[in-house]
Amino acid sequence: MLIVFDKVSKIYKMGEEEVRAVDSISLQVARGEFAAIIGQSGSGKSTCMNIIGALDTPSAGKYYLEGQDVSALNDDKLAEIRNRTIGFIFQQYNLIPKLNVTENVELPLLYSGMPRTERQERVAAALAKVGLSDRGRHMPNQLSGGQQQRVSIARALVVNPSIILADEPTGALDSQTGKEVLALLCQLNREGNTIILITHDAGIAAAASRHIRLRDGRVIADEQKGGTAA
Repeated sequence: MLIVFDKVSKIYKMGEEEVRAVDSISLQVARGEFAAIIGQSGSGKSTCMNIIGALDTPSAGKYYLEGQDVSALNDDKLAEIRNRTIGFIFQQYNLIPKLNVTENVELPLLYSGMPRTERQERVAAALAKVGLSDRGRHMPNQLSGGQQQRVSIARALVVNPSIILADEPTGALDSQTGKEVLALLCQLNREGNTIILITHDAGIAAAASRHIRLRDGRVIADEQKGGTAA
């Protein structure tokens, strides 16, 4: 199993009050799934995303990624896992304005110390996959919002990640461009990529084949399209 949450909790202290952002969640995600984690603000979906993405660790319980217990790893080990295993797609793209498209996509590979020739091959393949082979020398401000999000997707793909973690990936886009980005994510999933979509919008979540609904830090529903998963 690619992802396993075993009674995972994330607890924050706010003065004397204890806030359970995630409250004893147990779930599994298999390789190749397209799962949406759905919930309103305060539901715990962003905290789950941070734990899945090795941006944070649980206060209690265990999180296994590809069979490895990452629950209590130090920051350096978490950074290594993020760079090697997880491709991030953010609502606001998070592109570096002073770098061109090729340089933005290449950035995760530079951190990993990959040789230049292999970096170039990987970047070219990732840009081709998102339909931006002719935009490599463009700067982010020369691109539309949809094109910038495609660059973000190429940057996520370039590391050949085990998981693509998409946080409200259409939130800054108009409805038509959003549909195009979701169609691209569906295509990537059909090609075998595991995708976890974080959203508050049931319409956006409809692209996924599994819906995990959160409320008050707990899973209230876990459904496959056309039936119940758990």
